[in-house]
Amino acid sequence: MKRPPVLNVTKLRIERGDTVILRDVSWRVQPGQHWAMIGANGSGKTSLLSALTGYLEPTAGEIEVFGERFGETDWRELRKRIGMVSSAVRQRMAESEPALESVISGKFAMIDYWGEITPADRKRGEQILRQIECEHLAARPWRVLSQGERQRVLIGRALMAEPKLLILDEPCAGLDPAAREHFLQFLQRLGKTGRGAEAAPTLVLVTHHVEEIMPVFTHALVLREGSVLAAGQKERVLTSKTLSEAFGATTRLQASDGRYTLTVAPSAKVVM
Repeated sequence: MKRPPVLNVTKLRIERGDTVILRDVSWRVQPGQHWAMIGANGSGKTSLLSALTGYLEPTAGEIEVFGERFGETDWRELRKRIGMVSSAVRQRMAESEPALESVISGKFAMIDYWGEITPADRKRGEQILRQIECEHLAARPWRVLSQGERQRVLIGRALMAEPKLLILDEPCAGLDPAAREHFLQFLQRLGKTGRGAEAAPTLVLVTHHVEEIMPVFTHALVLREGSVLAAGQKERVLTSKTLSEAFGATTRLQASDGRYTLTVAPSAKVVM
């Protein structure tokens, strides 16, 4: 039996007052794909994520997640199948909570979990710490973790709920160059996991930076001013022309060994 799309967004439109936030956005994510979502500030990335997770109600159009349609399903229950790693979660974590407990708390969608931890939950948490390559951090409290370690623990926390979709909203923000590269290499390994309980969910990476799009990401969605500028296989979508339109500047995109770099041409000097 053919599995339904992970995401199926059709002619999504969101208006607030006289402002059009998203304009006729259509986007389909199939099982086995990993997507990068890229666009300038104000392009609609955050609003699209909010709509997908049920926090922003559409004005028109349809959203389906795992074959369930917005408005016909309890989105609070469906949201449990979507893992989210964002700065909003990172800023709310309890300073004294050990990494293992932070991971386990993801099962209950609770910050600073105070309930009893069962042996089964502890075993699963330890398994996830191994999966995210952080088993040595099990007893270490949140306040002493590095930014890169925190991002991995947040991914582990999201995985604890066994999501089928994992959204990474600018996960490299705040990381220094070395920590960012280590984290991106970790994402590459995570996305290639494909078996049993440790199989990776569908990944959606939201970023401003093409340098963060690892080879494991198969597709790209480019937004501009609330509309889809391009969507599809990344080799077709990620071009100098498309990114120049997306960012409103002349850019040059280069690819090497599955990684990208983007150069932005200096703006012309204004003669006074």
